[in-house]
Amino acid sequence: MKRLALATLALLTACQREQPAPAETPAKATAAKVDPHGFDAFYVWPGVRPAADLKAHTLYLLDGEVRRRPGPARFTRLRAGLPRLPDAELWLVVRIDRLDLGERTWATILADMERWQAAGNHVQGLQIDFDAATQGLDRYAAFLADARAHVPRPWRLSITGLMDWSANGDPAALARLKPVIDEVVVQTYQGRSTIPGYDAYFRKMAHFPLPFRVALAEGGAWTPPPGLAREPQFKGYVVFLMPKRLKT
Repeated sequence: MKRLALATLALLTACQREQPAPAETPAKATAAKVDPHGFDAFYVWPGVRPAADLKAHTLYLLDGEVRRRPGPARFTRLRAGLPRLPDAELWLVVRIDRLDLGERTWATILADMERWQAAGNHVQGLQIDFDAATQGLDRYAAFLADARAHVPRPWRLSITGLMDWSANGDPAALARLKPVIDEVVVQTYQGRSTIPGYDAYFRKMAHFPLPFRVALAEGGAWTPPPGLAREPQFKGYVVFLMPKRLKT
C-alpha cells in the first residue's frame, strides 16, 4: 500500500519549489551520500516524483505558500490534486516569508487541512516553513503563539529551523517555544548540497530544549555527528527528495 501511495503522489504535477544555489564549499569528502531508501520520512515538494519503492511512514507535503507582496497576506495553493495516502502520516507544509497572515489567510490554510483530512488522509498537523533569523526568535515566537491559537488540537505544529539556532540562539527565546510547537526540523542543506561544517553546529545541540528532527538533502553528504542519536530530544531524520536533473 505504501508503494501505491507514493506512486499516486508521484503523478501529481504542480509548481516546484525554487531551489537556491548550492553551497560553494562541498561537505566532507569522506561523508556518505544520503540514500532515501534508508529512511522513512520525506519532504515531497510539488513536481517531485518519489521512487515507488520508498517506504514512507511520514510525509511532509508542501501544500502552499504565503509570499511577501503588496497588500494583505494571501495563501496560494501549490498542488493541483488531492491524493489519498492512508498509509502515511501527513504534515502539510506552508512556506511563508511574512508573518502578518491575518484571519482570512488562516481560515484558508485550515480549510485546506480539513480537505486533506476528509479525503481519508491522516493529517498530523501543520508545518511552518520560514527562515527565522537567529536574532529574531522573539518576534517569531510571538507569531508561533498566534499560529498555535489558530491551529486546533489534536493537530500539531511543526516548524523548520536553522542550525545556527543551536549555536547562537537565545536559550530563553528557544525555551519559550516549547509550549507552542511540537517539533523543529533542522535544515542541514542549501540547494542540493549539505552545508559545510554541520558537525560543529551539532556539537552545540546538547540539551537543546525542543523535540527536533534533522532534514537531509537527497544525495547530499552526511556523516552522523557523534552523540546526535543519544540526544533525548532527537526524533530522527527527514529526507528532502530532490527533483531529478534533466539530461542535456
